[in-house]
Amino acid sequence: MPKTSKTKSAKRRSSHEEALPQKQVRVQQSDAASPLSFHSPDSLFQSLIQPMGAEQFFQEYWEKKPLHLQRSDSSTSSYYQTLFQLSDLPALCSEGLEFYRDVNVVRCVNGKKKVLNKEGRVKSGILHKLFHGNKATVQFHQPQRFKDELWRIQEKLESFFGALVGSNVYITPQESQGLPAHYDDVEVFILQLEGQKQWRLYEPTVPLSAEYSVESEDRIGRPTHQILLKAGDLLYFPRGTIHQASTPAGVEHSTHLTLSTYQRMSWGDLLLDTFPSMLYDSSRTDVSLREGVSRKLLLGGGDGGDSSRRLVSSLRSLADRLERGGLEVRSTHMKSPHDPPATVRPAGAHIPGLEDQVCFRDRDHVMITVESSQEKTVSHSSESGGRGGRGGDEATELVVFVLHSLKNNRQRHMMGGADDEGEEPDVSGGLKFPVSHLPALRQLHWSLPVSELQLPTPEAQVSLALALWSESLLDVL
Repeated sequence: MPKTSKTKSAKRRSSHEEALPQKQVRVQQSDAASPLSFHSPDSLFQSLIQPMGAEQFFQEYWEKKPLHLQRSDSSTSSYYQTLFQLSDLPALCSEGLEFYRDVNVVRCVNGKKKVLNKEGRVKSGILHKLFHGNKATVQFHQPQRFKDELWRIQEKLESFFGALVGSNVYITPQESQGLPAHYDDVEVFILQLEGQKQWRLYEPTVPLSAEYSVESEDRIGRPTHQILLKAGDLLYFPRGTIHQASTPAGVEHSTHLTLSTYQRMSWGDLLLDTFPSMLYDSSRTDVSLREGVSRKLLLGGGDGGDSSRRLVSSLRSLADRLERGGLEVRSTHMKSPHDPPATVRPAGAHIPGLEDQVCFRDRDHVMITVESSQEKTVSHSSESGGRGGRGGDEATELVVFVLHSLKNNRQRHMMGGADDEGEEPDVSGGLKFPVSHLPALRQLHWSLPVSELQLPTPEAQVSLALALWSESLLDVL
């Protein structure tokens, strides 16, 4: 599965680049009525897994076992086919696609992946030859960049899960397999768009794996599931599930869409994300956390287990404070704005005033987070301050960031890496406010007059509303 940028900060950045060229954002009309409900993120997910209910899915299947939903109605299979087809590839090749970045051409040979990519731009004739002549699979990265209906689905799913959602399309000719048996570090939803695909699933060797890995045939044993996906079917399996798939004989080709989510979203990831801030907050009031560690530990010698006992005591004290509500869990990197909305409305002409009713617009795409803001200050201490320490002090305060994905670049979403000019694809964005503004910002999830915002003065109330309105984050009702 393609990864996002390796740095955690890339998951929560926003881009202020201009919108895609018109040819890449044209609305695609379809004759097939959508069986999906785009009214809200909840309704979208519910319609995706119908007739099963979301509550049953999360109780019985999520992170537990695979689920195969067979769809016998022709309307669903017809709609799925419009999401992406083999016949879409020639036109997409004119969009300046590149091998590796946008398209991988692969085939599984004797249990190993063989990459058949060429260099540079993807040409339709070359893809046709590799697909038909070499019986290779075409893997298309993040197709929602070019297909509007996929964009709508992925945008709603990111708001539903509160996590990034990636996608790939796999097109495989008959009697061929693209990838060897492997497992992923993401929750996987497969939508069969065209043809049929034979799936074999195996017991995980690493349940809920946090890594991608290929598994050899002699380790995976017998399949726990053998599933034939037909157009309109959906298959879900948890991360860590070993799987491989091939297009059976007699089927001209198979096209399926993989939607993946919950990468690095475990409790362990949450601890890694929140522990630094909790330790920092606790050390400001607990002098024992500011005492120096044993010289024996620094010199690599044993200290009779004193260090272990000291760490255990500190962790218990931290847990007690957290249980009593004395510490706040602040997640920064795991909460992130995601795909831009399918439609971004400009700010209205009416400037908000004290008596106006206001609320966040596109609230599924707005995130409020409390973080530490550090500013280095010049040290005026005596000469002892520069001998073995940092040479300067750091003034730290808590601030509120309002991050949003309204200006994220659709073309770059989930692509990672740098663009053609060598610039990073995402740029830190959003607005910063004093932590005293947090209650007022939380109020804006519902409609209320500006004059009722929990701020000390009318000037502060109007100033907050104006800052959000200028960023197109506020509806003036």
